[in-house]
Amino acid sequence: MKYIISDSEAGFVVKNGIFEKMITSGTYHFSKIQGYDVVVEEMTGEMDYLETPYQVLAKDAAFLDSTVHMEIPDGSIGFIYVNGKLTSFANRKEYTFWNVFDKYEIRLVSMEETVMGAGVSKQMLSLIPGKYYKEMLVGEGETGLVYFDNVMQKPLSKGVYRFWTYHHNISCRVFDMKQKELDIVGQEILTKDKIGIRMNVACIYKIHDAVEYASTIADLQGQLYVAVQLAIREIVGNYKLDEILEAKERISGELYKVLKVREKMFCVDFLTAGIKDIILPGEIRAIMNSVLVAEKTAQANVISRREEVASTRSLLNTAKLMDENKTLYKLKELEYLERICEKVGEISVNGNAGIVEQLGKMMGTGQAG
Repeated sequence: MKYIISDSEAGFVVKNGIFEKMITSGTYHFSKIQGYDVVVEEMTGEMDYLETPYQVLAKDAAFLDSTVHMEIPDGSIGFIYVNGKLTSFANRKEYTFWNVFDKYEIRLVSMEETVMGAGVSKQMLSLIPGKYYKEMLVGEGETGLVYFDNVMQKPLSKGVYRFWTYHHNISCRVFDMKQKELDIVGQEILTKDKIGIRMNVACIYKIHDAVEYASTIADLQGQLYVAVQLAIREIVGNYKLDEILEAKERISGELYKVLKVREKMFCVDFLTAGIKDIILPGEIRAIMNSVLVAEKTAQANVISRREEVASTRSLLNTAKLMDENKTLYKLKELEYLERICEKVGEISVNGNAGIVEQLGKMMGTGQAG
């Protein structure tokens, strides 16, 4: 039988199922009767003829010169490069490529060191399946903890970290170390004089030790909430309602001191703590409003009486001055005349009495009329 092999092809000559040799471009004749067969394949990309083990094919010099064979050892991964350019991830342990028209290469990356090295480029990373590594992102103001087989490693600051999972089961936790606010809204408290009130309390805190926190605290928000609740009841319950309303700032200071003493239990630092609002029952509010109105009314009466006394004093002082100073008396006459002239069209005055006396009679007559 006649076989024509082109320049881009190779033929695998098999007799009775046994590989004999590889042939390249040319015309060949092999007898089917004698058990010969030729498998023809393009010499590009990965070799398809895998019916015969590579070790057997490699005994042929022509085949060995035309191909490249690589095996990826345990603990490593491979990346396939064609003519120096990265093309794909090597997802099998063994590869054989034609190396005639294109140059193939598999570059290995070891996973023996758990921390991924800087040699793994962004392009490589985009091709690696997620099962081979674990990535951890630690942002600004955060602390990262990584565990190898549930054993905590050293804390990590801001950055991007990647770990091979070949030797260890990797797990990661990221803790926000920035300050946070905790609000206790509508907390019901019974005062010392048995009046039920509600309070809104606000606290600002931050985690101070991520390692200790990770090993001791399960639900920080819940535990802090309960701790602040208990502190509020413990402190405010010792005061009567009037004292609470008058000493809001002082009670807030006491609350902050109590929380500072207990903060180590929760691996946090309390930065502030205080009462935002005091909410009174409806009937108590009505009573307080009545008291406030009465107080303000009394204050207004006192001020009014004080002004009346001051006004009388001023008149008395003016009268004394006018009695002692005739010029001042005349000026006062002119002032009266000026005021009246602003409102009256025509005024007649004779010389039988003083101006002030005549004006006084006129004003009295006007009032009577």
